[in-house]
Amino acid sequence: MLIHGACHCGNIAFDLDWQPEPSEIPARACTCTFCSKHGGVWTSCPTGALRVRIAEPARVSRYDFGTQTADFHVCTRCGVVPVVTSRIDGRLYAVVNVNTFEEVGGALLRRSPSTLDDETEAVRLARRQRNWIAEVEFVEGGD
Repeated sequence: MLIHGACHCGNIAFDLDWQPEPSEIPARACTCTFCSKHGGVWTSCPTGALRVRIAEPARVSRYDFGTQTADFHVCTRCGVVPVVTSRIDGRLYAVVNVNTFEEVGGALLRRSPSTLDDETEAVRLARRQRNWIAEVEFVEGGD
């Protein structure tokens, strides 16, 4: 299944090739203060591939907090955060915000809260290596 998503103005857009075809998509509503304030609801497909297109790189801000092991890619034009990345052992991993999906029916999403506050950094990074999208490509200047 090919899932398209983007921030509100389209500056940060992505295609997620979800393999194999999902019967449902887990949608984890993170309870951290940043995600709560932004309405971040994240998903990933460890066997999928993500291609992120940035039309205007100067209009993207990267924000990290807490353990500073993840970058939230924020569109400075519209304020939406469609993707988060984490570099672990030289490899880039990512999750995407289901609220930025285009043409994906809500019935396919299995929403649940996710509290990760008590994780150690080592446990957090190991979880990301297991569960986040491991094939990630960024393309700047549109496509």
